[in-house]
Amino acid sequence: MGKFINPFTDEGFKRIFGQEIHKDLLISFLNELIHGDNPIVDIVFRDKEIFPQFFDGRRIIYDIYCTTENGEHVIVEMQNAAQPFFKDRSIFYAASAIAQQGERGKDWNFDVKRVYGIFFLNFYMDGLKDWSLCSEVSLHFKGTTEQFSDKLHLYYITLPKMEKSESECETDFERWIYILKHMETLERMPFKAQNMIFGRLEEVCNLNSLSRQERLNYDESLKVYRDGVAVIEYAEQRGMEKGREETLATNIRTMRNAGLDASTIARYLALTPDEVEKYF
Repeated sequence: MGKFINPFTDEGFKRIFGQEIHKDLLISFLNELIHGDNPIVDIVFRDKEIFPQFFDGRRIIYDIYCTTENGEHVIVEMQNAAQPFFKDRSIFYAASAIAQQGERGKDWNFDVKRVYGIFFLNFYMDGLKDWSLCSEVSLHFKGTTEQFSDKLHLYYITLPKMEKSESECETDFERWIYILKHMETLERMPFKAQNMIFGRLEEVCNLNSLSRQERLNYDESLKVYRDGVAVIEYAEQRGMEKGREETLATNIRTMRNAGLDASTIARYLALTPDEVEKYF
């Protein structure tokens, strides 16, 4: 095992970007990604589980959900495996963060705060293979570069597109992505001379910095991640991709047969337990 945590595990990802005590890391990353006119100074983590405002609707459980000091909303998701309709899912997640801002009563005037949806993809999503390392989607008038609204911004970060070597990384954003992609195999944390935040990242991600309970939780999360990767690779080798829905059903059943429960499968595939249960 290497020196640092695997950021693609549930526990590893949340340790880096989802803990109040380490929120300086998320703030640094967001500022490198968004490059807004007003840099983010502070964030507040919010309840990651959002209940819909309609009967029998699906709950939305974000990996990370926070607001900035200006009231802007930020959702961050790590997706390790391709799944049907993920593009639509990401739009639904971001749109839900807008809809949840509504207030009852006639005095609310639709003063919607901006929503950023940030999606780490550890695979090539359909339609994104020829796009850049970070593909930004926002609302513009068709055929022009004129922005229709600045209230919704979606960022799709395709990790396999990071093909630069350590010495070729030119910006702190590229350095962030390089580290995340290679972290589990690194023997040292690079780029500390360029930005002190990477020294802070080294402290947070060092396996020796974990408490006993944190290490137990991380090891279990790592096992789930590796089991999921192995199962999906096996399914692909057996030629089980016979359409999107059939592939999803096959992967879920194979993971179930490997001993994973519905809750674990749901976390790995970014589904709800109810969505998983229907394939059992």
